Amino acid sequence: MEELCVVTTGGTIDKIYFDDKSDYQVGEPQIGRILQELGVAFPFRVLPLVRKDSLHITAGDRETIRAAVAADTARHVLITHGTDTMVDTAKVLASIPDKTMVLTGALNPARFRGSDAEFNIGCAVGAVQSLPPGVYIAMNGRIWKPEQVRKNVAANRFEAVD
Repeated sequence: MEELCVVTTGGTIDKIYFDDKSDYQVGEPQIGRILQELGVAFPFRVLPLVRKDSLHITAGDRETIRAAVAADTARHVLITHGTDTMVDTAKVLASIPDKTMVLTGALNPARFRGSDAEFNIGCAVGAVQSLPPGVYIAMNGRIWKPEQVRKNVAANRFEAVD
């Protein structure tokens, strides 16, 4: 794999909480630090685009993300995104040809002990290297096409659409 472009958009993976999960801000992207600490054996660069909870990502933000990914020279793109509207953004990216794009995030902030962030990032890195061009969601140890998955908020996990 040539250089991996990592686009960050905020979401829980980058959140910093100041109390019991109500007062927060979306902090600096964590994925660069995570990839360095894991000692990945490929070049990557981090492109921070948006720093929002995904419930606050607008159609304009999605177009900014789509345009940046489309314009980037990388053929492999990993996108960190909040889980609540990750599928919506993935569907917007589906119009980009000739790139393998994988969106991932975390149900708990990367700064929290026991976060699913590192596991989801690892799954996404494997997926972005091995899948054909298209857009995919990597969460909970599974890889889905955006039209085949949804977030089950009550169960706090991703699952296949019935």
